[in-house]
Amino acid sequence: MTDQMSRLRPVLAWTALGLLLAAGVAQSATALRETDSIQPPEAKTAQQMFADAPDGVDPIVTGPVSAAFKQRQKANNCDSAVWPNVPAACYPD
Repeated sequence: MTDQMSRLRPVLAWTALGLLLAAGVAQSATALRETDSIQPPEAKTAQQMFADAPDGVDPIVTGPVSAAFKQRQKANNCDSAVWPNVPAACYPD
């Protein structure tokens, strides 16, 4: 009987590991589906973000910013944007 148990232990261990892996994948897939339904922050216009500034807000950032933010500004043509058509991505988070 102990010989059978010693052969069965690795099978049970691999089965348990497979179930844990499958549960993790399922949880990740569910989390991804939930974030797809959330509106991106760019959906909000700059005019809505800065409603208390009727003359507009310049998207030029004077402090240090990340390289990713600079790339995001370049991709959204922030240097040529004119109020009120300034993408929200031009402003830091």
